Amino acid sequence: MAHTDHPALLALFDRELREGARPDDPGGRVERTGGVVRCVATAQGWNGVVWSALDEAEADAAIAAQIAHYTGLGLEFEWKLYGHDRPADLGQRLRAAGFRPEPEETLMIGEIGELVLDAEPPPGVRLEPVTDPTGVDLVADVHEKAFGADSSWLRDQLLARLSADPDTVVAVVAMAGDEPVSAARMELVPGTRFAGLWGGGTVESWRGRGVYRALVAHRARAAAARGYRYLQVDASSQSRPILEHLGFTPLTTTTPYLYTP
Repeated sequence: MAHTDHPALLALFDRELREGARPDDPGGRVERTGGVVRCVATAQGWNGVVWSALDEAEADAAIAAQIAHYTGLGLEFEWKLYGHDRPADLGQRLRAAGFRPEPEETLMIGEIGELVLDAEPPPGVRLEPVTDPTGVDLVADVHEKAFGADSSWLRDQLLARLSADPDTVVAVVAMAGDEPVSAARMELVPGTRFAGLWGGGTVESWRGRGVYRALVAHRARAAAARGYRYLQVDASSQSRPILEHLGFTPLTTTTPYLYTP
């Protein structure tokens, strides 16, 4: 597939990662019901709708059915809405039903063989693989400092993934001496051509020095070694220019809509 064939690449992404979704969490499951594909996990895992094929006549009923389902389980959940999803007013319908939109991000995909992967960490910084609880604590520590958010869910999820399914996750932390300054993970989706880049966060004093670029290149090389063809990222406005510079293509937007019972 030519890398310029954006509609075909987006269709492949939809088919393999959304319509054909697999559980994120070792204890999770994927359910297909009434034009919707959803992930159901524990309260610590990720719960939400990853794919929908709805028309204007059925959208509101489908939204109500998802609210009833997750509320019945006592779970908050996310409806992951993409810019090309139908009906065109699905976001407005979600807001009307009580969902709260989070900041919009850009879905970017890079064909690994065409990316610029020569980025190395800056002097004094080394990249270390994360394979045990000590490393997971470093990742969670960076996440809290970089994003200013509680990271207990990340600690639980990453520990569970590393113990139950280590072949599906690559986590890495950037160390300056004894200090963790950046961290990121990659989720490999067996049976697809895609690996996903997640959680690339750098503490404020180390931003702008090329650490994030080095983490992207490190994970891209690891994905290529495992036979994956594409990398997928939900990019913030801060990371989008860096990723474009490395050769990633913006394909559409993605917005998490959150529902709390």
